[in-house]
Amino acid sequence: MATTELYSHFHPDEHRFVDKAEDWIRRAADQHAVKLTDFLDPRQSFIVQSLAGRSGDVRVRFDGGYEQAERKRAIIAPLYSDIEAEEANVGLLSITSDDAKFSQLDHGDFLGSLLGVGIKRDKLGDIHVRGDGCHCLVAGEIIDYVHLNLRQVSRVRVFTETLPTEKLLPASQTFEEMYLTVASMRLDGIVSDVYRLSRAKVLAPIKSGRCKVNWKPEEDPSKPLREGDVVSFQGFGRFKLLEAGGETKKGRVRLKIGKFV
Repeated sequence: MATTELYSHFHPDEHRFVDKAEDWIRRAADQHAVKLTDFLDPRQSFIVQSLAGRSGDVRVRFDGGYEQAERKRAIIAPLYSDIEAEEANVGLLSITSDDAKFSQLDHGDFLGSLLGVGIKRDKLGDIHVRGDGCHCLVAGEIIDYVHLNLRQVSRVRVFTETLPTEKLLPASQTFEEMYLTVASMRLDGIVSDVYRLSRAKVLAPIKSGRCKVNWKPEEDPSKPLREGDVVSFQGFGRFKLLEAGGETKKGRVRLKIGKFV
């Protein structure tokens, strides 16, 4: 278990993951074991990298199947190891259909159906949705299981195929852009404007840990956001603060927001 001093650098909701990461690093350093993790989000990757740097006795490599991956597996190995030779075991699953309704499916439809075959979110990497198909990065140890069991997505019949990761066709990141003017850069104010909710309706969810800023739980409604921040609000999706700058005559700040679609 991590020390109280170490815990102080992380949100309480992250302490369990910090303990796991500390154990992985300790085993790699003391028992010369190589650890391949499940897929980590960017915040978890940051925690692993921070703890590994603090240790100084291990090496870490991240691999999500392609260079720009958001979700990645970590390989944690002893300092002397040839970490580049270690296999990250990331597979690529192609999902297609001959049903006209297929093009109407979105990221949430694919994620829900993939989880519906009985796997955990940690076994899935990035999901790239295009009108003519969907490419999913999947942990190699379960990709055959998913290939055999995924037969429909949101009631649409689908066909699956495993491919080399070099065949990945990434989907361009799509934002629904919106422009706002806000009195301040406070988290609660921007979230309420983006999702058209009253300030009162966003306060309780934020204080209860249902909001993350850059994948880190944020319970302070007054937290000031900065350009480039990614905010997820449970049940509503996530958005990125694309631009912040310029004031109106009334002193309000102009924002450009990108809602992930």
